[in-house]
Amino acid sequence: MANAPMMNRRNWLVSSLALIAAGPLGAGSAMARPPRQTGPRQITIYKTPWCGCCDGWVSHMREAGYVTQVRVLQDLAPIRAEHGVPDRLASCHTGVISGYAIEGHVPASDVARLLQERPTGARALSAPGMPAGSPGMEAAGRQPYVTWLITDDGQAQVFGRHNGA
Repeated sequence: MANAPMMNRRNWLVSSLALIAAGPLGAGSAMARPPRQTGPRQITIYKTPWCGCCDGWVSHMREAGYVTQVRVLQDLAPIRAEHGVPDRLASCHTGVISGYAIEGHVPASDVARLLQERPTGARALSAPGMPAGSPGMEAAGRQPYVTWLITDDGQAQVFGRHNGA
């Protein structure tokens, strides 16, 4: 073992700083930001079989350049729970892209902004309910609404304002 490197103070300090920089749970920590997506923007959308407005939102996302994969399920509550979307901010479909949940009729421009800015602690965006005038809900009229940024701790803050909100 004459050629094995000795653990001197400098090696120990460099190793310790690397562990501290990686965070308490390492680079794979749940608190780490999702990796940036390269190539086409792919989104998996979970929807129920009986909601037609969800198809309108899927079309909106496709028109904005997203590649969509639609999965039809009877119950979306487990998907929302898995991705940290509280019931109070639920809607009729859930998209998942680059580790973020997109709940409801969130405009593609807000999704693009989320993916660009990647706010610290962000977990999801939501347009709760089915706001009239949101993407996929244009036929229902037009009402002011906001999109909410949901953080890892379940808190929500306004992320986008739409239709004069």
